[in-house]
Amino acid sequence: MSTRRYLVLASQRSGSTLLVESLKQTGIAGHPAEYFQYLPETGLSPQPRQWFAGVHDESVLRLLAPLRAGTPITETSEEFRDRVLAEGSTPNGVWGGKLMWNQAPLLIQRARRLSDSSGPTLRDAIRDVIGDDVLFIHVSRPDIVHQAVSFWKAVQTQTWRADIVKDNAPSPKYHATGIGHLHRILNEQEQGWQKWFADEGITPLTVSYAELARDSRAVTARVLTALGLDPSAAPHAPLERQADVRSNTWVERYLIDAATTGQLP
Repeated sequence: MSTRRYLVLASQRSGSTLLVESLKQTGIAGHPAEYFQYLPETGLSPQPRQWFAGVHDESVLRLLAPLRAGTPITETSEEFRDRVLAEGSTPNGVWGGKLMWNQAPLLIQRARRLSDSSGPTLRDAIRDVIGDDVLFIHVSRPDIVHQAVSFWKAVQTQTWRADIVKDNAPSPKYHATGIGHLHRILNEQEQGWQKWFADEGITPLTVSYAELARDSRAVTARVLTALGLDPSAAPHAPLERQADVRSNTWVERYLIDAATTGQLP
């Protein structure tokens, strides 16, 4: 029997949203979302300034929105597991979700509080919350500089999708230190996934940003096939790329600035 549960593993601005939205639109491949991104103390995903913990450069921080208080999460880990499994499933029993490397500790923390927790590792947490037979799909963007520039623009504007734009979103401003900080984080995240795959002996289904940008329908069909589902259900791209001329200009400028200062990760 084919795997009926899958987890998209990625880092921010890697193209993973395009893939999960495509899978969601099929109507037969679960409702994949970032169920593991919410911080227990706020009930919110990491806010722009939280990505810059330890950065004291005011010229960076003043470009980022102030922190919101949010509302602490009160559901139990058992309630959390039941909700995630219910929300992520389509009527045919297929479940989908997405996990970023920075969210792994949050998933582990939740799973460790389950009465039937099996262990302290990420693999244990996935097994305890999602199940044993999970298809791992790794989405990556080898050009991490472009990825960091995209991330820097997103944390300033808080616009994460081309089809959802915040009202009165500020115009993003170039800052080499801001981009460099996120460049290092994204490098560490990708290295974290690669080490985890090696340590656990996992060979994921791999997807690149370039593949998704070129033909997201073909990539979605490949994932559907791996899940034992009808590949003809793959839709045309539901989202537009957000890269633009400004992004390319900032990449070139950052590479020059980072090389000049010796700060290229």
